[in-house]
Amino acid sequence: MNARMQRTIAREVVLEGIGLHTGERGTIRFRPAAAGAGVSFVRTDMAGAPRVRVRPENAHFDPRNGRRTILQEDGVQIHTMEHVLAAVAGLGIDNLLIEQSAMETPEPADGSAAPFATALAEAGIVELDQPARHIKVTKPVSWSHDGVSVSAVPFNGFRITFTIEYDHPLIGRQSMTIDIDDQSFLKEIAPARTFVLERDVELLRSQGWIRGGRIESAVVVGKDRILNDGPLRYPDEFVRHKILDLLGDLSLLGGPLLGHVTAVRSGHQGHVAFVRHLKETLPLPGRRPGGPPDEWDITAILDIMPHRYPFLLVDRITRIEEGRSIEGIKNVTINEPFFQGHFPGHPIMPAVLILEAMAQVGGMLLLNSVDDPNGKLMYFMGIDGARFRRPVTPGDQLHFKVKLLKLKGGTSKMHGEAYVENHLVAEADLLATVVDR
Repeated sequence: MNARMQRTIAREVVLEGIGLHTGERGTIRFRPAAAGAGVSFVRTDMAGAPRVRVRPENAHFDPRNGRRTILQEDGVQIHTMEHVLAAVAGLGIDNLLIEQSAMETPEPADGSAAPFATALAEAGIVELDQPARHIKVTKPVSWSHDGVSVSAVPFNGFRITFTIEYDHPLIGRQSMTIDIDDQSFLKEIAPARTFVLERDVELLRSQGWIRGGRIESAVVVGKDRILNDGPLRYPDEFVRHKILDLLGDLSLLGGPLLGHVTAVRSGHQGHVAFVRHLKETLPLPGRRPGGPPDEWDITAILDIMPHRYPFLLVDRITRIEEGRSIEGIKNVTINEPFFQGHFPGHPIMPAVLILEAMAQVGGMLLLNSVDDPNGKLMYFMGIDGARFRRPVTPGDQLHFKVKLLKLKGGTSKMHGEAYVENHLVAEADLLATVVDR
């Protein structure tokens, strides 16, 4: 299981800086947030201090606004936040309120995520009382355009592989693979600075960008030498910073990712496109338009569960706590094929199928905990203490609550309850195991 508790910071912390592109000076304040709140930005310079949530539907890239990622919600924008989000994601912080006094995120003159990561780490990272909700890569997903590609495959952890290719002798081709956790991020990725080719600087300035750029803000790569004082922080600092950018952009998914992401020659535009593609492709909570953010619709269920008509007996997952519990519903209609024979003129849902539906809801909890659920099956091994308290008939909606009691050696024990209109209709202890398909 990949369950861990959600995290936030222990106390607020404030930094000052300058927007890279706008040149506007401002402050950024990090404040603790409650479990389940997620990460949000607040524009303190605007009336009402509107919030912009870090969610894939709010992610944008506009080439007219330079080499930066944009968050936008209800017309309110946050620009160039990828270094901040890389620090938040790299340290495994799930809930945070980020107040800033300008549209563009102000940054200390460093060009990396290290100032943000150091400030957050010094503020102290604390665990909350709810499990983190990971976004799991359950099947291979890929996106490509014009020689740029980003892909992801199932992996029990969070790994990034990045390859860059520049027609410049000081950069050339660089590639790196790293497993991301708070320690590896702080040591290997956070200090890597953004970079720019000297030949591009004047073009960017003529287009109204990098107004806040200084030699301390980036590694400036001249024709045959690095123009900054001092050496590179790593021999392959360029590809490390691209990993940093990708990490920040992937956090736009709205939660910690489990999977191995591989990027080739990509930038913010490709990253945002890939995040949107992931949202539409993976069985992510909240994929149903207008639905609650923790809800799994039928298309998401079909991505994980192997069952199909007439034996798929769960319509929606309404709540899940990784490695702990899950809730789901089954709408019971007269069109169910089993009502033809159980019983003609007096339709009652078979008790064994109530248990099967209960087990399928539990199966979503178990299959969501493995690396590649598409290659797995859940086998029923036993039922203990089954009780049926009232009949279930057409028009009822079954609401299942399943709690994981024990998991050892691939074998699980779960307790399930089924309700209709808050009345308990069935309960049982279920024994199951996950096997290769």
